[in-house]
Amino acid sequence: MKPWLCLVFFTSAFLIWHAEAEFFTSIGQMTDLIYAEKDLVQSLKEYIRAEETKLSQIKSWAEKMDVLTSKSTSDPEGYLAHPVNAYKLVKRLNTDWLELENLVLQDTTNGFITNLTIQRQFFPTEEDETGAAKALMRLQDTYKLDPETLSRGNLPGTKYRSSLTVSDCFGMGKTAYNDGDYYHTVLWMEQALKQHDEGEDTTVSKVEILDYLSYAVFQFGDLHRAMELTRRLISLDSTHERAGSNLRYFEKLLEKEREKPSNKTVATTEPVVQSGAYERPLDYLPERDIYEALCRGEGVKMTPRRQKRLFCRYHDGNRNPHLLIAPFKEEDEWDSPHIVRYYDVMSDEEIEKIKQLAKPKLARATVRDPKTGVLTVASYRVSKSSWLEEDDDPVVAKVNQRMQQITGLTVKTAELLQVANYGMGGQYEPHFDFSRKDEPDAFKRLGTGNRVATFLNYMSDVEAGGATVFPDFGAAIWPKKGTAVFWYNLFRSGEGDYRTRHAACPVLVGCKWVSNKWFHERGNEFLRPCGRTEVD
Repeated sequence: MKPWLCLVFFTSAFLIWHAEAEFFTSIGQMTDLIYAEKDLVQSLKEYIRAEETKLSQIKSWAEKMDVLTSKSTSDPEGYLAHPVNAYKLVKRLNTDWLELENLVLQDTTNGFITNLTIQRQFFPTEEDETGAAKALMRLQDTYKLDPETLSRGNLPGTKYRSSLTVSDCFGMGKTAYNDGDYYHTVLWMEQALKQHDEGEDTTVSKVEILDYLSYAVFQFGDLHRAMELTRRLISLDSTHERAGSNLRYFEKLLEKEREKPSNKTVATTEPVVQSGAYERPLDYLPERDIYEALCRGEGVKMTPRRQKRLFCRYHDGNRNPHLLIAPFKEEDEWDSPHIVRYYDVMSDEEIEKIKQLAKPKLARATVRDPKTGVLTVASYRVSKSSWLEEDDDPVVAKVNQRMQQITGLTVKTAELLQVANYGMGGQYEPHFDFSRKDEPDAFKRLGTGNRVATFLNYMSDVEAGGATVFPDFGAAIWPKKGTAVFWYNLFRSGEGDYRTRHAACPVLVGCKWVSNKWFHERGNEFLRPCGRTEVD
């Protein structure tokens, strides 16, 4: 026990003992005990109020979650189709339930805590919450959505409306800040501040928001606005040491700028950009603007002249006996390179069975390392996938056989059927399906040569986003449940067709399911013989 605590305890004990020992001799002294008891009662009431407040908070949370879970469990996929709902689910389970646990832990609620502890092993992690926040930012960038639109949940095709609170927006900003992403830090801290100024009830203080916002703005070189925000922070909390230090630093920088030659003064003392108009930094993807524009349906190079070269027909797989009576409907999606769509390739029953088989095996989708040929995860592919073998269920063999009949290529040397699920912000940035000359070992382990063709089944409709786009020639193909698209990755000569670089756009609203089969060169030498030139 600390010395000063001992002193307090001893003094109190002595006074009580002394009063009790001689209480009859001094009523005046006994009145001191009355006030002491009154103080104890007040302390007891404060404890009761604290317990009642805690219980009220728990009850309010339970009622709110009861309403929310009743809605979400009635249609889980429909509810999670809205990316804000998906983000908030991850955030709730990783952050909000932890805060509730800390509140409940103040009492002996062993049953609840034990259950929560057991369930937590299945909860999203901090990394998951960060990933969910980044997914929302990805949607924000790709589809040119301002924070207000996302925060209010005003998205196309959404069945359930949801919005972000000040705390949510603040969390988004903190995620960006911790990642060194000051562009999104500014956007989301500004949104948090806006909603705070509008009077939204929150536990996040303006001081906290301004602290992050002022520094992020400074990182853009906007010294004037950084000073303005810092002064506002200090007006709310004059004891904020870091803000005071920052302001003095900013003032010194400004003074140095003013001391520069007069011909540079105007240019250097004015803000670099107008408020809220900071430009998004460039990144590693050279065709980022083209890719994202196509995802929004912009810049598609479908000219009237090209449209006239596209046709619909019945496809019997070069008179394949299985397709003579029931040919598939084939539609040209693009002329060169030739991309076709087939209709009614998979039935609803087959799709549900494939999804049922895939779900237990779903894991973070991988890409093949071009140097080692080993499958590995990559930040530019955000989805979950699984691989199905024909032994898993007869429906897998049936679907494989159907793809063979349609394409005229053998599935014996093809890769397993890959099933992928793109959830919130799920994407696969521009990539090639085939290996290039500088990647000779990409498929060496398979021993079946390069990927000659891609057959992509769409197993769901997508309310918004999720297109398959080809930045090189400006094509965008939108998912339609039950259809499939097919294209060759290699010319007949075996040379790669670099025009086929493509991407899976982020899913804005909805849940995207696809399955695909990659056909390889070996076994198809006579089914697709060489052409006369390198580019046949």
